[in-house]
Amino acid sequence: MSRIVYVNGAYVPENEAKVSIFDRGFLFADGVYEVTPVVNGKLVDHDAHNERLDRSLRELKMAWPCGVAELTAMHKELIKRNNLHEGIIYMQVTRGVADRMFNFPKDITSSLIAFPQVMKLVDNPNARTGVKVVTTPDIRWLRRDIKSIMLLAPVLGKEEAYQQGAAEGWMVEDGFVTEGTSSNAYIVKDNTIITRPLSNRILAGCTRRALFRLAKEHHVKIEERLFTPAEAYAADEAFLSSASQFVMPIVEIDGHRIGGGQPGPVVRKLREIFLEEAQA
Repeated sequence: MSRIVYVNGAYVPENEAKVSIFDRGFLFADGVYEVTPVVNGKLVDHDAHNERLDRSLRELKMAWPCGVAELTAMHKELIKRNNLHEGIIYMQVTRGVADRMFNFPKDITSSLIAFPQVMKLVDNPNARTGVKVVTTPDIRWLRRDIKSIMLLAPVLGKEEAYQQGAAEGWMVEDGFVTEGTSSNAYIVKDNTIITRPLSNRILAGCTRRALFRLAKEHHVKIEERLFTPAEAYAADEAFLSSASQFVMPIVEIDGHRIGGGQPGPVVRKLREIFLEEAQA
């Protein structure tokens, strides 16, 4: 049975979904997106995703396509219509449809699309074994705090990682790790989590935000500072976080085994407490 997706106010089968060739998301990547996890048929951290969406839209001077309550209701309706038990809802807002011009068109309506994807989030087999990561140059623009649909650089980095047999690429700029191509990056040393502080250079992950709160509640120390690939090679543990992977252990970086090549106790604890809350 075909998925039901959402396109500008209508719920339609995916093979009937269409957007204009003049949509600025298609022509200029002039848009933003969010990915909200779904566990047991319920949205996870959806308020945080709405808050980040609002910030991204404001930074790009882009109008909301609808109200917050309407947006949340749309997500829930997609879950219902697709009988989605576990996975994600991807949603995208673009500036809208207009003839091709670089400056912002006047008096156009933002476009909104969304669709579900089934995924194993809770019982992800990679979480038991850990994943491999390779480093790759960070060639992105300088406003990575905006969750833009302009993702060609991360796509290239992710493909490079896959070609090397890794699950993720950790991007490096000026000698320091920024973040993963689709995740935030962390290492653990002496039971302290180390991760880059927020700035325009990285995305403020919603899962990252939840992990900071949970770590504080469970007395797990976090230090926000830059770290190098060499420091990551020597870490006791490493992991990534994202909406579609939650907390994912990393057991190898650029061929260097991390923590004996198995997920460590700090990462296992973080994943456990995150899943407890997500499934509550």
